[in-house]
Amino acid sequence: MTNQTLFQRLRPHLIAAVGLLVLAIIYFSPVLSGKTLSMPDVQQASASAREIREIAQQTGEKPLWTDALFSGMPGYMIDFHYPYILVYKVVTGAVNLLPNTASIIFVVMLSMYILLVVLGCNAWLGALGAAAYGLGTFGIVSLEAGHVSKLFALGYGAGLLAGVILALRGRYWIGAALTGLFLCMEFGANHIQITYYLFMTIGLYVLIEGITLIKAGKGRQLGLGLATLAVAGALAAGSFGKRLLVLNQYTKETIRGKSELTAKTTNPDGRTPSSESKGGLDKDYAFTYSYGKAETFTLLIPSAYGGGSAGGLTTDSEFYKAMTSRGVDPASAKQMAELGAPTYWGDQPILGGPAYAGAALLFLFVLSLFVIRGPIRWWLLSSAVLMIMLAWGKNLLFFNELLFDYLPYLNKFRAMTMAFCLAQLFLAAGAALGIQTIVKEKLSLAQLRQPLVISLALTAGVALVMAVAAGAFFSFQKPNDIDILSRYFGEAAKDFQIALISDRQSMLRSDAFRSVILILLAAGTLWLFLTNKIKSAVFYPLLFAIVVFDLFSVDKRFLNNADFVPKSQVATVFEPTAADQQILQDKSLGYRVMDQTESFMESNRASYFHRSIGGYNTTRLRRYNELITYALQPNFMNILSMLNAKYVIRPSESDPNNPQQAPAGPIALPNPSVLGAAWFVKTVQQVNNADEEMAVMKSMNPRDSAVVDKRFAPELGNLPAVVDHTGSTIELTSYRPDKLVYQANAARDGLVVFSEVYYRGNEDWQAFIDGKPAPHLRANYTLRAMRVPAGKHTIEFRFDPPLARTGDMIDLICNVLLIGLIGFVVFWEGRNRRNEPSVTSEPIMPVTSEPTSPKSTKTKSR
Repeated sequence: MTNQTLFQRLRPHLIAAVGLLVLAIIYFSPVLSGKTLSMPDVQQASASAREIREIAQQTGEKPLWTDALFSGMPGYMIDFHYPYILVYKVVTGAVNLLPNTASIIFVVMLSMYILLVVLGCNAWLGALGAAAYGLGTFGIVSLEAGHVSKLFALGYGAGLLAGVILALRGRYWIGAALTGLFLCMEFGANHIQITYYLFMTIGLYVLIEGITLIKAGKGRQLGLGLATLAVAGALAAGSFGKRLLVLNQYTKETIRGKSELTAKTTNPDGRTPSSESKGGLDKDYAFTYSYGKAETFTLLIPSAYGGGSAGGLTTDSEFYKAMTSRGVDPASAKQMAELGAPTYWGDQPILGGPAYAGAALLFLFVLSLFVIRGPIRWWLLSSAVLMIMLAWGKNLLFFNELLFDYLPYLNKFRAMTMAFCLAQLFLAAGAALGIQTIVKEKLSLAQLRQPLVISLALTAGVALVMAVAAGAFFSFQKPNDIDILSRYFGEAAKDFQIALISDRQSMLRSDAFRSVILILLAAGTLWLFLTNKIKSAVFYPLLFAIVVFDLFSVDKRFLNNADFVPKSQVATVFEPTAADQQILQDKSLGYRVMDQTESFMESNRASYFHRSIGGYNTTRLRRYNELITYALQPNFMNILSMLNAKYVIRPSESDPNNPQQAPAGPIALPNPSVLGAAWFVKTVQQVNNADEEMAVMKSMNPRDSAVVDKRFAPELGNLPAVVDHTGSTIELTSYRPDKLVYQANAARDGLVVFSEVYYRGNEDWQAFIDGKPAPHLRANYTLRAMRVPAGKHTIEFRFDPPLARTGDMIDLICNVLLIGLIGFVVFWEGRNRRNEPSVTSEPIMPVTSEPTSPKSTKTKSR
């Protein structure tokens, strides 16, 4: 044993970190020439935040409410000001210094590296597992789509696991610091679904490790570890207290909250929601994206289910040949084969790419289950299996429906397939830890012969069977194949399906043989090492190269250099059409737009240019969503008019006299019956509940009538059910999303309905008449209304949620405390380690759950 300086101890880890950064930059090399990914989801988010950011540029202050989508929603769900999230700002500032896009994957890799070093892996194996986690195909495909928050949550989650493990193994201070730091960043990533799944795996670890510690008579260590985690967790949560507080409050009002509708209301397509009255998402909606059980073979064989929903074929494919044989231009046929062929045939509606874990990695993971000792093995296995079972969604309904109904908050999430991302973490960790165990314990070939044979049979053997006999197990058909192909090929769709089935079989066969070869290469490398034919200096790099090449080459099928575009192209999210430019000439205040050129409740394109009645955001208000879902179609023009939809953008139609001519661009149609920003109503109908209110909304004319729930009777006071509003006027005179000013001239006491969404009335939204607080109420299921006394008055609405101010104070206090904790631990650990002997090859922590002294870096083994 030799004394080493702190730098000497850190040197292999610094080299590994630099190597991982280089690997990320190599994959995303176009960023070095000023390019970036377009990321559709990022574009959608930017479009929804444009109004907020433009107002901030003009006034220096971000509005707390936005009218850009869904006729209005809290701005803090889209783009909010958090002045005191100090830890997050420092870490994010450092990450932003790195090349864009590559920095995201580097964060995932570096955090995973920290976890693996904590688990006992050396620098090479830590880098291997980190690269395998960062290059998991499902995560790369998610990045191409723009799911940046998901990737950051996956990355910081690995570091959080490291902190939890250290705390429960007796390294309380450093465990607290890592837990606090990475949990703070986890909350900052703002992908609650991934964080929730991560907490499920943490719960498994605490359970398994806790049982082990109690059996070993170390209940005190368990108690101190849990107390440490509780304090660190509270500081981390408090460091994003503002976001968590307002998110918790807002969620109750969204489609993830409990609906007040109890009647058997059906959607326009005739489908009855399955769980709206219970709270949470509709099960059909939540389980729309579910991985098929057999589709899980994509972990081993990337094209087991055909790849992605669009493209992936070449000019050698039967699909291409079928097109050219029927006279399709070769260039068009090539483009269709490469970019448009529906090769995916699994259960999900659409798929960007498979959840491929890496054949070589999967072989090493299976092998690790035979060699890793202690409870860590069962945690890795149970966590991986749990994530896969969650991803099956409706295809394992007896299990997932039980969790969905009874596990708190799980019913708030959709697209459970993303649990596959976290499965990759445990597969990669198990693979790296298994090799570390083999090396550390100097296991011989004789000891590993049976595990090797079984592991090869379960991976390479299965892949070989799939390569030669997949046709005996799979149909290679998707139920809607004919419908999709008919759009392009008409009556010849069946012939093209036959060609497509042949190509899907070829894709599986080719990738299955590829997986067999890569597994044999990994097994062969391990055999050479075990028989002393190669040394560790060759073994580690060779194994690393096999695993990285395996994932790298498959990832490039779905995200490659061709997907990168100049930054200037991304900066212009959407180009205005002639219809947009026409509408923008209208400088009147507060009006809205409905864009029917695409699904208006699934796109933020209109939100980029206008105040839209639609939009794309999974946290839309429940009552507004119900109004659009159930009342818009039967009462179309009246609902549009009361939402102040002054223009409707529609696609232009083809000229019937010249059908060959392409139709012109979208057109803007004025709504002649639009009601404006506010209006007096003649009659007020009070109803008993939401069901009655919705029933009225399906046929009422809001110009002269309003429907009000009887709960708001106090706000109406003694106002008669019928009031003559002749001579009464009201006008919006000053507009800012979170501050609206109206001038009213009421001939007599009456009720005014505003074309603004009602949200936490008289709490977060405050109303004033002539500067004095005045109560307002909800009318027409989702709008604001107010009783206005006779005479001339200035009416003002302000959005100023008190919880946000409370959150700012919590953020400040907890960030300061968290910085103090991290600073103390850095000082304490640095001082201790400078004076302690160490051997470069020794891990920070043992693989088993045997604790070490907080002041010692020597490891123990059972």
